Amino acid sequence: MNSHERNGGRSFQPSALSFRPSALRSQERGWTERRERSGDGYSLLELVFVLGLVTTVLGVATPNVLAGLDDAKTVGAVRYVSAELQRVRMDAVTRGVNTAMRFSQADGSYICAVYADGNGDGVTSRDIQRGVDTKIQGDQRLPDQFSGVDFGTLPGLPPVDASSSAPGQDPIKFGSSNMAAFTPVGTSSSGSLYILGPHGAQYVIRVLGETGRTRILKFNARTRRWEPL
Repeated sequence: MNSHERNGGRSFQPSALSFRPSALRSQERGWTERRERSGDGYSLLELVFVLGLVTTVLGVATPNVLAGLDDAKTVGAVRYVSAELQRVRMDAVTRGVNTAMRFSQADGSYICAVYADGNGDGVTSRDIQRGVDTKIQGDQRLPDQFSGVDFGTLPGLPPVDASSSAPGQDPIKFGSSNMAAFTPVGTSSSGSLYILGPHGAQYVIRVLGETGRTRILKFNARTRRWEPL
């Protein structure tokens, strides 16, 4: 019996799912075209637009970021100096002798050092030169610990309050001795230290004589007023 007879006399017809090279090639061309269309990427106009948008955003954001970093660094320096002043005050109380932080100008910056009274008349420049009042803490420079931050003032700063005068170009306001002095009972000489950041952030540390405590204020350039931190 031949195959025609085994199938009941019916002729064998290829299935519609049979392999057809022409159909497969057509389908492959469709896939390729879709891949090519999806892989076209951005046009030159779109790229120019995106680059322009990114440049604009960076141009607006960068100054604000730099100002924020400057302010954070300057605040850190201000708090550090304030804490050092309070440490000197506590040294005076615990030692039972007058102590002072002295500010000396050198190479366009200021050097800070701490001295203890050696003869009972307070810390004086003369006794420091004679070696009577001894140094109890070595020289420090603020920019060495906070890059770009130093004692300084912006041009035309107004007075902190009605009872004080404008600082001018002198950031150390502790009389002619340039010393913040503290007594064994915790009082101090009154004065102000102006600290300037690398991009213009301006602060002042005020030392209150009756208590020896410190107060920090920030200069608001927009309102031109000093504001408590």
